[in-house]
Amino acid sequence: MLESVGVTAVEEDVYRLLIATATASAEEIASCTGLSPGQTEGVLAALAAKGLASPTGHRPHEFSACPPDVILLPRIQRRADALDQARTALNDLVESYASSRRRQNPGALVEVITGAETLRQHLRQLQEGARHEMQWFCKAQYVAMPSGSNREEFDALSRGVRYRVLYERAFFDDEDAIDNVIDGVRAGEMARSVPHLPLRMAVADRTVAICPLVPGGPNGSTTQPTAALLRDSSLVEGLTSLFDHYWENAVPLAVSGSASGGHIEPGAEGAPLRDTDCKVLSLLVAGVSDKAIATQMGLSRRTVQRRIQHMMALADATTRMQLAWCAARRGWL
Repeated sequence: MLESVGVTAVEEDVYRLLIATATASAEEIASCTGLSPGQTEGVLAALAAKGLASPTGHRPHEFSACPPDVILLPRIQRRADALDQARTALNDLVESYASSRRRQNPGALVEVITGAETLRQHLRQLQEGARHEMQWFCKAQYVAMPSGSNREEFDALSRGVRYRVLYERAFFDDEDAIDNVIDGVRAGEMARSVPHLPLRMAVADRTVAICPLVPGGPNGSTTQPTAALLRDSSLVEGLTSLFDHYWENAVPLAVSGSASGGHIEPGAEGAPLRDTDCKVLSLLVAGVSDKAIATQMGLSRRTVQRRIQHMMALADATTRMQLAWCAARRGWL
């Protein structure tokens, strides 16, 4: 076990014997270990040279063990420091190698993925390999991974990976989309909403991205989806910058309500409105359509529109945009 610090297995056995017996002669050690006298004297000489044993001076060829913490700990620390330096140098070499390969072989930067099942596998692998953060653009009408089927997200969240997800407004019109977003937010997902997203994408640790290139998937389409797997490059940097821009201008989504219910809401709780109106308003400001609000809350679309008109009258607003602005100003959100 001490070979990493320059102590052989035989030397370690003799050293342990010296520690256990305090002192021992070469003859006693030979008797206990089965080594020949010549071998024993050679091992003791090696231990003495390494500072692990020293003659007692009481009897000929009698040795005692030196403190292991005094002798071995500094040696182990030096090895650890050297290992850290080697690891740093290795990381530099890996990065230099990857950079060189990217310059010499641009094809290593982009891998084309074709087919829904292959795309799903790569999305799963992307999340399983994430260590720090996942960034998502979620558009309406899934291509390869239906809403609610991404169990890898919950596994990644449980191990500390941060999820930031942007949903475009039309996404919430999909069946069960709102409930699935609620489940994700409750598990730790950071979610925001925007009116429209320019593309679909998933980015892991700001270094690897998957971005569909050709539409395909469900809804009667016979075209197989085609996506690009992009590795650390200026392309990925551009996508992460695009994400950051949209994220800064998006509406944050939180979840309130009981574990069996709940609704998505932007901003703080405590609005001076009926609970039904609070839910309608929060979904409205998040960009959810009247139809989706009605489906989520079990109301008719006419009732939803009537509640919105009621709140517009309370806020003295003539448009829905004015209603959202007044609601935020009055602390309704």
